[in-house]
Amino acid sequence: MNDTNTFELELTGMAHGGSAIGRHAGRIIFVPYAIPGERIIARITEDKGRFANAEIVEVLDPAPGRTAPVCKHFGACGGCQWQHIDYPAQLRFKREVMIDQLQRIGKLDAPNVAEPLPSPGGPWAYRVKATFHTGKDGQLGYWSHDNSRIIPIEECHIIRPELVALLDELAFEETPEIDKARLQVGSDGALMITLSAADDQPPALETDLPVSINFLLSDNVPVNLIGSASARYEVNGRRFRVTAGGFFQVNPPAAGLLVDEAMHCLNLRGGESVLDLYSGVGLFSAFIAEDAALVTAVESYPPAVTDAEVNLAEFDNVDLIEGTVEDVLPDAPGPYDLAVVDPPRAGMEPAALDALAAHAPRVIVYVSCDPATLARDAMRLSRHGYALETTQPVDMFPQTFHIESVSRFVRR
Repeated sequence: MNDTNTFELELTGMAHGGSAIGRHAGRIIFVPYAIPGERIIARITEDKGRFANAEIVEVLDPAPGRTAPVCKHFGACGGCQWQHIDYPAQLRFKREVMIDQLQRIGKLDAPNVAEPLPSPGGPWAYRVKATFHTGKDGQLGYWSHDNSRIIPIEECHIIRPELVALLDELAFEETPEIDKARLQVGSDGALMITLSAADDQPPALETDLPVSINFLLSDNVPVNLIGSASARYEVNGRRFRVTAGGFFQVNPPAAGLLVDEAMHCLNLRGGESVLDLYSGVGLFSAFIAEDAALVTAVESYPPAVTDAEVNLAEFDNVDLIEGTVEDVLPDAPGPYDLAVVDPPRAGMEPAALDALAAHAPRVIVYVSCDPATLARDAMRLSRHGYALETTQPVDMFPQTFHIESVSRFVRR
């Protein structure tokens, strides 16, 4: 304990980002792989002035939720942050982080945050897709937790077993220009690899693996090389086509919970006109259209719009519009009774949020993958006269700090 950077620390909370936090010498200390309630010996690894990052030297008093990680890469690989925490405790911390973000960033006094819904298939082997990076020797890996290097991956317990088996078959020593490979498996079991390269040149490939291969240009335009250009996923009994490079939730059973909660928040009675913003391949529109009079879906990624045309072909009450929300909404005719928004991790652009509020739907259902940007947008919506009624976390990403949620905002 002679090291001035080493000290005893009691951890009192969990930060958004996955580190436990405590206070020492008047400042906040962030410690990855620690758990609130523990007493540890900590060592400063990065001094930031008003706060610091630290590492565990020794756990003096472990928390009841501490458990042994199952993966040998845990602690080096950046794919998981919470394998050292048992699953019930992970869910509890996610709710606490959500409440903290809504209070501190959203300035909400007592946000109504429900207990998180657990991943329906359990906390392991849930991801149907994952992106790997190629190291110097052509091996595929994940970025390290500090983004300083690529960790070659020999095992991964959060992706589907089919992807583990496919990963074992792949290496790119002979095609060093490949820098990323997204592996995915559809609900029908079909395997797909989507490659990208720094020089944007699709490689010449041959394979005897039962897999489709696509190439993604730097402007996100997909190029089909071998087999199918799209994957197919099933959510709550409906099938969705997703072109290579397009977005779809990595945990389809949990996506079904998002749909259920969004539909519960909308409480459709028939006859409503509904906005579906950042609508992707039509996941929410497909269920809303069954009960609403009109769905106006807005999506900026052209392949996703093309997929949505296929996925929503049975409905004649869906109006698909290609463009950004901030460009489309100011001139959208309306009126709209209800709205669903499912923005990227960065949340809604201010112009998009302002344009939505100007249409004054009586309910806005906000699907979020980041509690910090949800909290920021909740504060903005409050200024436009909307009150956050409920937030339902859904655990889309067990073993990580990431939190998916569905929130219901009501116009005052």
